[in-house]
Amino acid sequence: MVTFVPSRPGPLAQVPSFHRAIGGAESNVACTLARAGHSTRWVSRVGADGFGDHLVDAIAAAGVDVSAVQRDPHRPTGVYFRTAAERATTLAGPAGRAEVVYYRKGSAASALSPTLVRRRDVWAGRVLHLTGITGALSATCRALMARLTHREPGRPLVSFDVNHRPALWHGADPWQLAELARGCDLVFVGEDEAQAAWGLPDADAVRAALPEPAVLVVKQGAAGATVFTSEEAVRTADSPRAGGRSIRLRVPAPSVDVVAHVGAGDAFAAGFLSATLRGLPLRDRMRHGHLLAAAALTVPDDLAVPPDRARADALALLDDTAWGRLRLGPGWARDTGGGVPG
Repeated sequence: MVTFVPSRPGPLAQVPSFHRAIGGAESNVACTLARAGHSTRWVSRVGADGFGDHLVDAIAAAGVDVSAVQRDPHRPTGVYFRTAAERATTLAGPAGRAEVVYYRKGSAASALSPTLVRRRDVWAGRVLHLTGITGALSATCRALMARLTHREPGRPLVSFDVNHRPALWHGADPWQLAELARGCDLVFVGEDEAQAAWGLPDADAVRAALPEPAVLVVKQGAAGATVFTSEEAVRTADSPRAGGRSIRLRVPAPSVDVVAHVGAGDAFAAGFLSATLRGLPLRDRMRHGHLLAAAALTVPDDLAVPPDRARADALALLDDTAWGRLRLGPGWARDTGGGVPG
């Protein structure tokens, strides 16, 4: 989607102008991975309009292959407006909360279906990354997601970010997201969204409800994240499968001076995937997720430029004491200086 970010804080009714940017969970992950040095492809549909031109051009400029993006001559590109604060959990949050208003019903992306997406486009890489947002857009999108999360030989590692958006699931059963997650190899879900969507109280309850994914990451906001997996799944990163000793690892997040929360979850997924593709240890995969999330948290837009790989690697290798002292503020990801433990 095209995102309109306000020129100043305040309710949407009082914001006089907006800055145009790009948004969308899957494209955010693709752009962040491309900027982190990986080869990525974005598969989607946009309108044959100026907003579609802007999206395709901006995402291609980040280094993403957009050759599989389709242009729909009959449906528009989706757009959304948001306030400058944290993403709301409803269409218009109460006083003091963020507002997010989507204009995506009947959009080009909502027409995605199993017949419109070619297997060779989505099976070409080592990882296929999906999110629950696509599944919320239409019945044909849900059918596509069901096909892509069906377990079958030869498919790449299938990564899935639950990304529960109550405004998009209004009147529908959010347990459909859990069914999609059960067909995936690697699943990301926020502890807060698991509570809102499924009534699950904590990370252990989420794992009990989703035992099938070989790797399950439960994000816990500023406190950090907990990953559930096994020795065999960590060893076989490209095709994780259960086996060996079960692992439950909680990795705290560094302290961050937050500018805006939007896009942090996508950045975390990109950081974890990048480190997985590089075969890094499990703790470091989690820390890279936290570091890329911190890069997104310290900019106003949905998308941030990740830190230089060498610097991120150095920070991820800090001992526990130094990691616990780490504090990251605006501009840290572009800083070429030394470490920043505070």
